Amino acid sequence: MLKVKQIKSKITCKPNQVKVLESLGLRRIGQVKEHDDNSVIRGMIYKVRHLVEVTES
Repeated sequence: MLKVKQIKSKITCKPNQVKVLESLGLRRIGQVKEHDDNSVIRGMIYKVRHLVEVTES
């Protein structure tokens, strides 16, 4: 499992990055969601790596 936490705002991001954040379930700064560790989620995290913090649990 991966815990993904949004640490920066999506206001100045490109539209595709905003969509990735929303598909990860992140809507506000400080929000944390858990996801399975697979290649699809890893790819999404890579796209918004400057906006999120990831920890393995």
